[in-house]
Amino acid sequence: MLIFIDSANIEEIKEIHEMGFLSGVTTNPTLVAKEKKGYHQVIRDICAIVDGPVSAEVLSGDYCSMMEEAKILAGLHPNVVVKIPVCSEGLKTVAKLAGLGIKTNATLVFSANQALLAARAGASYVSPFIGRIDDVSHEGINLLADIISIFQQGKIKTQIISASVRHPGHVLASSKLGAHISTIPFNVIKQIIFHPQTEEGIARFKRDWEAAVNN
Repeated sequence: MLIFIDSANIEEIKEIHEMGFLSGVTTNPTLVAKEKKGYHQVIRDICAIVDGPVSAEVLSGDYCSMMEEAKILAGLHPNVVVKIPVCSEGLKTVAKLAGLGIKTNATLVFSANQALLAARAGASYVSPFIGRIDDVSHEGINLLADIISIFQQGKIKTQIISASVRHPGHVLASSKLGAHISTIPFNVIKQIIFHPQTEEGIARFKRDWEAAVNN
């Protein structure tokens, strides 16, 4: 399973990228808005850091406007993947962009049927929002499992991104199920890295060495 970061913050992305395991970035309008910079500039800045897919989302709700935005976003950098919400207008857009050779990430997926339709329309990626499913007292991981099973049985090549990740358990479960990618917020990545016994081990080795040297 590849690791993406779900962020538009340049410092967060730089910090995680330097650790060597980052394969891509996903953003959304909410994350970009927090940076208080031009949308296109933020995407360009991210692409300058990470040599991998960078998802940038359209803001419009109708086909014609989505297409116009998508072409502009795709033109910002070869690594840009255009995020399109799964709705009637979005599916039309995904299909058209696929025909033009523009990669898409079908986002705001809340059912396996939506994921299937997006994949058949030509989406490069589908992003089930497992955390938001949990928020309404359902099991997001079950949704992810259903999508993985359907795609495997149908030999569908569209990649599955485990999105709306809320905690390390989501990442572990996504990996065990066979998700292609998990896109993870900065704070959750930091939680995954940290383990109290690792920190205690580092401190103990240092103490033992200093004690031996000073005696």
